[in-house]
Amino acid sequence: MDQNVGITDKRVRTALGAVSGIVSLASLAGVVPLPGIASLALGIAALIMLGTAATGFCGLYALLGVDTCPASTGGSR
Repeated sequence: MDQNVGITDKRVRTALGAVSGIVSLASLAGVVPLPGIASLALGIAALIMLGTAATGFCGLYALLGVDTCPASTGGSR
């Protein structure tokens, strides 16, 4: 799989994933009053965001033809 997530995109995904994960865990601990389904959705979103930031590959970007990675398509990324 070629990387299709650029450095700025990775940073945004990491920040949003961390915040979503913290809010999800705070909700599970009872600190933030959210319904259980919202906590679960935030947790899943956090895992997806952090996973795509770590691997540099986003499946949705691949389907839509989006590439924020500045490396050339012929070289290694």
